[in-house]
Amino acid sequence: MGDLVLQKIAISGPTLASMIQHLSSSPADLDGLLFGHVTCIAPSTLSDDSVQSTPDSQLVATISSFLSFPSLLSFYDSLGRVDSSRLTLTNLNQKPLIGWFSFRRKTPLRPSMRESSVTRSLPSNPQLYLPVQNASSESLFAPSIFLLFTTPLQDQFIQTCQYRAFQFQSSNLCFNPLPIDIVNIGPAFRGHYGAFSPTSALPFLNCELRSSSAINECRNEENLIGMKRIAKDQSELDMCAEGMQIGRLNQLIGPEAVNYTAGLEDLYEKMLCKIESLARLVEASSAKVVEQENHNRKLRYKVARSAGLE
Repeated sequence: MGDLVLQKIAISGPTLASMIQHLSSSPADLDGLLFGHVTCIAPSTLSDDSVQSTPDSQLVATISSFLSFPSLLSFYDSLGRVDSSRLTLTNLNQKPLIGWFSFRRKTPLRPSMRESSVTRSLPSNPQLYLPVQNASSESLFAPSIFLLFTTPLQDQFIQTCQYRAFQFQSSNLCFNPLPIDIVNIGPAFRGHYGAFSPTSALPFLNCELRSSSAINECRNEENLIGMKRIAKDQSELDMCAEGMQIGRLNQLIGPEAVNYTAGLEDLYEKMLCKIESLARLVEASSAKVVEQENHNRKLRYKVARSAGLE
């Protein structure tokens, strides 16, 4: 069976952020496994798509979760030989394995000899192969993805984490660098949401006939309920961005939102001002707490001293 060549790797922003935070907070180098699925994505035929689509279908591997180990050499030995008994479907909780990752500090951003050996021997268990979704014919993908994380060789004032993705080609025994897409909502990722369909039913609508006076009373009641709801929403919005009117949020939703970027920036600015105000309030409260603790400490000292003198 020949190698299935990937065009790119996709990972959601929260998953990547979780990985980087987990790796950066680790006291030592570590590695782990990558889980996800491989999908054959058909080319987009939408004429208003801002991204130029390729004429052929693309094979995309999506990383959905990861499993890290507390130390290196967790599922392989010092020579890079994978222990297949530790990578059974039972031990992996039936999660589809697509590859593995490694994190090491202050080293070059390229696979080492041992990492090459691990990636080469990882697909040795055919039971770990996973089917390709939306493929025209039955195809199996071997877990051949390697995601490498490193830190810069020189210390920097800002914490930086570098990463690069590879696919190991067993036919020519080499690594093929792959681009990484941070999956987000937008035209470039429309293919990920093309199969979405709502599943909730329509709400119940009361369609009984009413007189004109009853309709007017109903409208007055609905207006009162609507005003109360708007006041409640405005109160909740003031807790996050004081001074932002609830009516302006309607302009930030839908296709016309691109014309109101200034309003969105104003919303963020007011939210930051609210956060700064809360931070100053917390700082002032903390200072009062410290002052009260010092006062209590002095009072206890005086009481203890007076009791000793008596």
